[in-house]
Amino acid sequence: MRHHGIHHVTAIAGPARRNLDFYTRVLGLRLVKKTVNFDDPGTYHFYFGDSLGQPGSILTFFPWEHVAPGRNGIGTTQETTFRVPEASLGFWTHRFIEQGVEHGSVEKRFGESVLPFKDPHGTSLALVGVPGAETEAAWTADGIAAENAVRGLQGVTLLVEKGERTGAILTDVFGFSETARDGSVVRYRSDAPVGHTVDIRSAGGFLPGRMGSGSVHHVAFRASDDADQAEMVRKLAENHGLQTTEQKDRNYFRSVYFREPGGVLFEIATDEPGFAADEPQDRLGASLKLPAFLEPRRNEIEAHLPELA
Repeated sequence: MRHHGIHHVTAIAGPARRNLDFYTRVLGLRLVKKTVNFDDPGTYHFYFGDSLGQPGSILTFFPWEHVAPGRNGIGTTQETTFRVPEASLGFWTHRFIEQGVEHGSVEKRFGESVLPFKDPHGTSLALVGVPGAETEAAWTADGIAAENAVRGLQGVTLLVEKGERTGAILTDVFGFSETARDGSVVRYRSDAPVGHTVDIRSAGGFLPGRMGSGSVHHVAFRASDDADQAEMVRKLAENHGLQTTEQKDRNYFRSVYFREPGGVLFEIATDEPGFAADEPQDRLGASLKLPAFLEPRRNEIEAHLPELA
């Protein structure tokens, strides 16, 4: 069945070891893929997700050792949210206290219980309590039982000057529907089981965002295959006057990129071939994987990457 929604979110972090520790140990996500930034192989590219590495569960990071802090602002992804069982929010509040995680109090948004927090490098995140999520498959980690585990992405909040044109792309190109409004925030939902929510917050007069540690670099939306992606590219050009890059092969998906009208970098990524393309499902994330064009440089690349142990 074809699902539209978020494929993954990619952000920028500080030192790799701390980034890896936080998402695998503190949050309990699976390291689905350990590779490098194809355009800058001097840094890792970590993919964190659910037990299967499914589209809609994936948060990825470029960790740079000495990156300056970013700043949320106009033209940025203000917050990335994960889905958890609703009854687990008390567990997560206590875990954040025990682990020294910066966090707020549980609050209500669009009728949902939400626990905002930040990772060690300033990325704005939140856990959304979802009734019934405990019945979904879970990746467990030490100290995090299945009934409390993260079940993938819920969505993102985009901060833009005026959200109408961004919303038009979500509905016309990506198959989302507007479902609710709360003040300056408009909620859009897709039919995907995870990664299905985009909130657009329109806020004129704010400073523009600045990329750096804690910033989301881009949000990727799902295309089932190349034909689906090509149809989205056609709609962007014909209905919205927007051009994408040429298609880029990212080994686990094929991508095109464009800057949406509010200034956020969007990607359209194919569901295929998936993260088991170069290692078996039960060994995802176990070893450093490189694309074919970088394999001849493996020794050089491995020598320059920071230690993770």
